[in-house]
Amino acid sequence: MSEVSAAQIKDLRERTGAGMSDCKKALVEVGGDMDKAIDFLRAKGLAKAAKKAGREATEGLVASYIHGGGRIGVLVEINCETDFVARNEDFVAFTKDVAMQIAATAPQFVRKEEVDEDVKAREKAVLVQKAVESGKPANIAEKMVEGQLSKWLKEICLLDQPFVKNPDLTIEQVQQALVAKIGENIKIRRFVRFELGEGLEKKKSDFAAEVAAQAGLSQPS
Repeated sequence: MSEVSAAQIKDLRERTGAGMSDCKKALVEVGGDMDKAIDFLRAKGLAKAAKKAGREATEGLVASYIHGGGRIGVLVEINCETDFVARNEDFVAFTKDVAMQIAATAPQFVRKEEVDEDVKAREKAVLVQKAVESGKPANIAEKMVEGQLSKWLKEICLLDQPFVKNPDLTIEQVQQALVAKIGENIKIRRFVRFELGEGLEKKKSDFAAEVAAQAGLSQPS
């Protein structure tokens, strides 16, 4: 299997709307050939939203979620192409689910592409230092750090997080399934999350578990 570049993966994702991991797998399987990779994704049913991914999504909703009597508040903007779809029951439910997801998991970014290189570099430096202090050999430590960095990115990026209602799916996979179902491009544009007393010294509590419990969900292990 041949190596593929991040640029190739990004290009394929933009052309098909498929997930990053699916795009990478497709490119590896076909030796980096872009056209064959597109056909591979279509054959697997992973590029149903391909023609929709490039269309402008300027309508939509700003959804809110308030937890614990005002202890946590979330606003999230999710865009679609028409105001008709913005009123669609499935779209409205998706916006509410995403707002609840943000309240429960406190992501910092929508997608990995938004994470600045200096932010990743600082996190990697911290992880490397921890590995060195643990006494691990350099080669083992490097592998540990790469794996931990990848895990950290998935934790802080909304689209890569496991969906709280179904941890077998990521938020991005849920979004793409909705795109395929309703026939319009959908994008989670931005969000803001407020937590009462954030930045102040206070007693810590597991808000993620509280949000999940309030929604009648079980927390993924």
